[in-house]
Amino acid sequence: MLGWPLVNHVDDGLSKVSKEKLYDDTAYTVYRMSFNVIDEIQIYGLYFELKGEVKKPLVLVQHGALGSPEHISGFYGSTDNYNKILERVIAHGVHAFAPQLLIWDKAKYDVDYDRTSIDAKLKRVGSSITALECYALSRILDYFQAQDNVSNFGMVGLSYGGFFTLCFTAIDTRVKSAISCSYFNTRDKYPWADWVWFGSAEKFDDAEVACLVYPRKLCIEIGKKDPLFDVEYGIKSFEKLTKMSKNVGTDWLNFIVFDGEHEFCLDDKPIEDLIKDISK
Repeated sequence: MLGWPLVNHVDDGLSKVSKEKLYDDTAYTVYRMSFNVIDEIQIYGLYFELKGEVKKPLVLVQHGALGSPEHISGFYGSTDNYNKILERVIAHGVHAFAPQLLIWDKAKYDVDYDRTSIDAKLKRVGSSITALECYALSRILDYFQAQDNVSNFGMVGLSYGGFFTLCFTAIDTRVKSAISCSYFNTRDKYPWADWVWFGSAEKFDDAEVACLVYPRKLCIEIGKKDPLFDVEYGIKSFEKLTKMSKNVGTDWLNFIVFDGEHEFCLDDKPIEDLIKDISK
C-alpha cells in the first residue's frame, strides 16, 4: 500500500555516507551523518556512538512534527515534550541514531516545503512520502548492520515519531523492540493524508499495523490529557488489538495510559524493557 521504493526496487549496495564529528567525551562520540538513500535523495541525522570494542544495540530515536535530531538531543537546552528522550536511551549504554525526516519547523529552520503536496505527487507515481522515509530508515539500518560495533535494533518515537515507530517496526523485522508514544489511535478519527492509503480502512488501521510487529516487542504509550489525540479512541483501538491477539496472547505487547499530555512518557521502565529486549 505504501508503494515504491518499499516494493519494486532493488538496493544497489550500501548507501554513500558522509560523517562529521561534532563532540567527544569519555563515553560517546557524536557525529552528524548524511545518507544518500536513493538517486539524489539524502537523509541526515545525529549518531551517538558508544565507545568500546564490544558490540552494542542501536536505537533509532525519532522526533515528531516540527522536531529535529538536535532538538530531541538537547542541543538547544530544553527538549520540551520529548522529556530528554535521547538522553534517557543512551543512559543505558547503547548506540543511538536520530534521523531527520521531512517534518521540519519551517519558520525555525527556514525550510520551505509542502509535505502534503509532495505526498500527493509521490502517490501519483505509485509511491508515498511515508514509503520514501521508511525506505530511508531501512537503508540506515543496512549501514549500521554492516558495522562491527552494532548488534540489534530498537526504535522509540513521539507523536509523528510514534507513527514512524509503529509503521517502520511493522515493515522492518530487524527492529526487535519499539516504543510508540502519543500516536496510537484510529485513522477514522484522525485520517491525516500521509497516515492513510487507498483501501486501508478495510485492512490496516493502527491495531492491524501493530499486529504486524508480532512476535517482536511493542510498547504503546498514550497520555490521558493529550489535547491532540483523544485517549478514548486509543483505548478502543488497543481493545481491538487485544481481541485480534487472542490466539497468541499479549505477552509481546505493553499498553500504557500515562498521566500526561502530548509528550514522551516519563516512566523509564519501558525504555529499560526495550534495552533488555534488544540486548538478548
